[in-house]
Amino acid sequence: MSNQPLLSRRDLLCQTGCGFGMLALADMLAAETPDRGAHPYAVRAPHFPARAKRVIFLYMPGGPSHVDLFDPKPRLEQDNGKPLPFEKPKLERTKTGNLLASPWKFAKQGQAGIEVSELLPKTSACIDDLCVIRSMYADNINHTGAALQLCTGEQAFSRPSMGSWLTYGLGTENQNLPGFVVVSPAAVFQGAQLWASSFLPSAYQGTLVRDLKHPIANLGDPAGSLDPQRAKLDALRKLNEIHRRERAHDSQLDGRIAAFELAFRMQREAPAAFDISQETAETQKQYGVNEPATELFGRQCLLARRLVERGVRFVQLFDAPMNNAWDHHGSLREKLPLRCQAVDQPIAALLTDLKARGLLQDTLVLWGGEFGRTPTGEGANGREHHPFGFTMWLAGGGIRGGMTYGATDDFGWHSVENKVHIHDLHATILHLMGFDHEKLTYRFGGRDYRLTDVHGKVVREILA
Repeated sequence: MSNQPLLSRRDLLCQTGCGFGMLALADMLAAETPDRGAHPYAVRAPHFPARAKRVIFLYMPGGPSHVDLFDPKPRLEQDNGKPLPFEKPKLERTKTGNLLASPWKFAKQGQAGIEVSELLPKTSACIDDLCVIRSMYADNINHTGAALQLCTGEQAFSRPSMGSWLTYGLGTENQNLPGFVVVSPAAVFQGAQLWASSFLPSAYQGTLVRDLKHPIANLGDPAGSLDPQRAKLDALRKLNEIHRRERAHDSQLDGRIAAFELAFRMQREAPAAFDISQETAETQKQYGVNEPATELFGRQCLLARRLVERGVRFVQLFDAPMNNAWDHHGSLREKLPLRCQAVDQPIAALLTDLKARGLLQDTLVLWGGEFGRTPTGEGANGREHHPFGFTMWLAGGGIRGGMTYGATDDFGWHSVENKVHIHDLHATILHLMGFDHEKLTYRFGGRDYRLTDVHGKVVREILA
């Protein structure tokens, strides 16, 4: 047997020399890409230059009626009380009757001349900043599945929410506030699943605010000094690090450590950020904060503006004085005007305020619900769930304002022109935030997941 070494020292250096450079490169890349466990909220670069930096999602849970708000149908008025002249889809939750015309008038608004219902006079004044998509469609006729699909891209199983995907992909600009804030005064269908991080690291789930007067419980420091608390957290972190080293990677543990640190940092900045009383009386009046009809959603919209201007990445507002406030199976003529009155002034104020502060150009505002309502009547004064064709709108953040896109048929039943699926909406939002929706993925359970699953296309016609 030969005693000749397999490699001489010279050969070893020649064959592994590139490895020393790779060690340096790995160190440089590690510095550029902070460890997600230790720094889950660190700012990260998107795939390409973004048109929008942040999102405000104005969610109307229950399903706002498109044919009463943004999609006028003269044929529906002409044939009021007559049967729908074609066969309804087999996917029907509750049997509805004949065609039911909108009780409210539409008028052309803005330079674009877009027709909007008289129920939304103040939002109508902002119509030249809005892109109204009249051809939305979804896959589920029930609130639970439809709400999940709108917020997470999936109808049945737990998946990361849109806000979680964006904070995972981009981090957040303000390390002293949550990257993803959810404001829902009352519980809604599916609840926390709509803002959960699912299999993404736990740090990316939404921070829920229920009580607008006391947004985050236990945030104050009773001792009046943060120094002892900082020392306790440092000691706790060392213990947690020892605990983590002895176990497999655990995102829940990472998320809990990150939550402790975020809570400490929030004690310095969050009280002021969430305190809308610091706004001028004129601004509060603009949002309708002091009026009973608009107070609740006005506070939400004003809070959203305060948060995004401080660097929060994603704010989701639920118009939820109760569960499913926009679910008008009955009392449509009485209840829909009340909901519109509650949100119309606050939404217009938000758009106007963002624009005046130079924030609208890189803040994407999204409005809508999980589906629309049937053009046929449920009884004499209601409408059923309707995922086959409905309306949502977007503004700011790289969107072309003053336009409508797509169309439903003459009765408002089917989306027929330039159809936009929920997956397409998600793909477009990710694109505006600088992401290729097919490449923003996360490996879990042996496969790569994404917000749009295996679907979705960017609706480029609505981009500015």
